[in-house]
Amino acid sequence: MRKIYLLSTIVLFAVAIFLVFIFSSDKEKISNKQYREAFQRNYKIFTPDIPKSIDFASEPAPLDIFYVKEKLDREILINTYWHTSTILLIKRANRWFPVIEPILAKNEIPDDFKFLTLIESGLMNVVSPAGATGFWQFLEKTAKENGLEVNKRVDERYHVSKATEAACKYLTKAYKKFSNWTLVAAAYNAGGRRIKEAIQDQNTSDYYDLFLNDETSRYVYRILAIKTIYENPTKYGFYLREADLYPVIPTKEIKVTKSIDDLVGFAAENNINYKILKEFNPWLRSDKLPIRSGKSYAIQIPEKGYIQINKLKSNVEDFNAIFNDTLTVDQIE
Repeated sequence: MRKIYLLSTIVLFAVAIFLVFIFSSDKEKISNKQYREAFQRNYKIFTPDIPKSIDFASEPAPLDIFYVKEKLDREILINTYWHTSTILLIKRANRWFPVIEPILAKNEIPDDFKFLTLIESGLMNVVSPAGATGFWQFLEKTAKENGLEVNKRVDERYHVSKATEAACKYLTKAYKKFSNWTLVAAAYNAGGRRIKEAIQDQNTSDYYDLFLNDETSRYVYRILAIKTIYENPTKYGFYLREADLYPVIPTKEIKVTKSIDDLVGFAAENNINYKILKEFNPWLRSDKLPIRSGKSYAIQIPEKGYIQINKLKSNVEDFNAIFNDTLTVDQIE
């Protein structure tokens, strides 16, 4: 009797375990099926439009050539779906383009060259492995050749206005050599000598026909892509409010003609801290500023001695109006 009872118990226990397993498995399968259906229903990726026509500095890109269209498509896809990078570029451009644009215009450089700073540095004072520095990514030799001061105490590659002036000098000289702004942009990346040699070796002076290294062959397309998205952000899914953008911070200029032995003290005298002084004057590369006789520098500090940020109110109705003409997920289905 005990053996029969024990056997019955074992059988019942095994059946119970089996039923639990089957039930759990079915439940998991149902849950997974629902999950996958929800994924297919709600997660959608679309290919962004390629413009029917596009130009750099009023020089059209030949989109009727298959590889030109496909190279532009690649860069538009990258910049559309690399959301964090592109959003930050748009935010920073709101602060720095108002500084760069009038300098380009004064020097008769096409406005599209402002997009080089987005491609070169992301509008950050970065330093490349080769030592190229600042928004315009000048090497030390090229910076000095175009009028910038570069030493241990002062590095004007970090001075946005002066570096933009230097870039204009370089671009003007390059245009005199190539008579084509697209080639000038390519030369800014690869160097004038390499572009000149490529033109001679390949018997063509059209950027879009030249066989170049991978970085330079992508360079103008990257500019065109970010220009396209910057000028039509909502078309590519970027809905930034005015309050989201980095505002221009009003500053005042202090002209100094005598050496400053203690920039920390200088900052305190002007009602700011040393960090703010460096934020607004990254070209100051140490805690001292030696000044030769007859020379002067202009130091920028925030107006009223503090960082003045524009406090913009977000209008909910205006923000919602952005989406009046957009499709919901259900409508797309």
